[in-house]
Amino acid sequence: MFYLRLPRRLRSYYRAELQAARAATARQDLPRAFSHLERAHILGQRWALPHTHTHLLMLHHGLRIRDLREILGQLVRIIGGFALSFFGRVPTGNTGGANVPAEQPMPVPADLQAILAESYHIPRAANMRASGVPGRTRGRKSR
Repeated sequence: MFYLRLPRRLRSYYRAELQAARAATARQDLPRAFSHLERAHILGQRWALPHTHTHLLMLHHGLRIRDLREILGQLVRIIGGFALSFFGRVPTGNTGGANVPAEQPMPVPADLQAILAESYHIPRAANMRASGVPGRTRGRKSR
């Protein structure tokens, strides 16, 4: 399975984090701006386009603060992150900054955990068909 675009149900949360990062940058609150980029990274890391977009913004942040470690770390993550997220191979909760190993799973903040859980929730009744098997109906084979 390929993972390219962020699901609709997550887009508003992802965009809100990016907007908060822009607002913090405008206020010259660069640590808070990066924190919002990390949160956007957690929300979008499973999908290649938002994952890569977040790393591009982190690279821009690294250039803004002239942090060579962040710049180099983001260059590696832009290339590797796209490919890994495209195939669904990302470490859960990783914040995406060069200050943490690229493949280290990390705890997901409780509020983001709730957003992700809500976004993936499919009520059991809606997922179960007459046959009692998810995705199948009685008398017909699923395709």
